[in-house]
Amino acid sequence: MHQTAAALLAAASGQQGPGNTLRIVLVVSIVGAVLLAWFLLRGYRGAGSDNEDND
Repeated sequence: MHQTAAALLAAASGQQGPGNTLRIVLVVSIVGAVLLAWFLLRGYRGAGSDNEDND
């Protein structure tokens, strides 16, 4: 009985798999990495010119 219900639910869902979920996770990860790199490198841009003025 349980196997039949599971088979019907699997057939009704269309067996799409994790494709859309993985695509969303990858896009969010890449965007997050770009924003993190921008945020970290933004601080170093001003720090270099300030140190040269103090010498």
